Amino acid sequence: MPDTTTLRARNVDFWARSAPGWAEQADRHDEIGRPLGAVALDRLQPRPGERVLDVGCGCGGTTAEIARAVTASGSAVGLDLAEAMVAAARRRFTRPGATGPRFVAGDVETLGVVPGAPFDAVYSRMTLMLLADPLAGLTTIRRSMRAGGRLAATVFRDGRVNPWLPAALLGAAAHLGPLPPLPVGDEPGPFAFADADRVTRLLTRAGFTDIDLRPYDVTLNAPDDPDAVTEWLIEVGPAGVAYRDATPESRRLARAGAARLLERFRTAGTGYRLPAGLWLITARRALDD
Repeated sequence: MPDTTTLRARNVDFWARSAPGWAEQADRHDEIGRPLGAVALDRLQPRPGERVLDVGCGCGGTTAEIARAVTASGSAVGLDLAEAMVAAARRRFTRPGATGPRFVAGDVETLGVVPGAPFDAVYSRMTLMLLADPLAGLTTIRRSMRAGGRLAATVFRDGRVNPWLPAALLGAAAHLGPLPPLPVGDEPGPFAFADADRVTRLLTRAGFTDIDLRPYDVTLNAPDDPDAVTEWLIEVGPAGVAYRDATPESRRLARAGAARLLERFRTAGTGYRLPAGLWLITARRALDD
């Protein structure tokens, strides 16, 4: 396994190059992808007046939802590694002279404390599994919370309960150029937090208390538009950079290849139902910390 410095540099490069695809798909991802984090947001229950951090905010949709919950009397801060995604979030949700979410570009693994701390609560949708050094990232999150502050996050479990993820990648890959190195074992990637015992150990070492992991199965409902749905899945996945660099014909073939492997999740005239197996992670910073 590469060392942390190598993995971190790989992450920075990957997300910088992937950001244009995520920005292009931001509205679609906010709508179709909402179930991936809804259970954590429901558990967190942000309240008016609270200060809430959104780790891995992407193009800002989840942070904007939190901002509506905490109202003008509170604050919502979105943090993301990719400066281009933070820029997209600001374009989408920041209005001159208006209260609303604030967005910060930075690496949660190296910040020490996130600007705007201390936070009453921290939310994260499908990001913790992508950290090059999850212990460092979780430690920063704990340090950025007030005593007694609460954490709610989601991550994927494993590939067996998320079969559409590898299907979209495999269907597209044959028609595209070289892909970035795919994760192995505990390397950052969609299934790096599949092992609940490992996740619990990391949270414990980072200093959290009241740690709980619960499995949740949700469904992403996507329209019956194979071209649009496959482009969304490709652009927000590991093949996104290669897809955007490819010729129009190669992109068409990549979408068609992904559509063939995703056909089992589609009902003609109705749309796609993509099953997703998640962990809901909850924890707190100790009152005496």
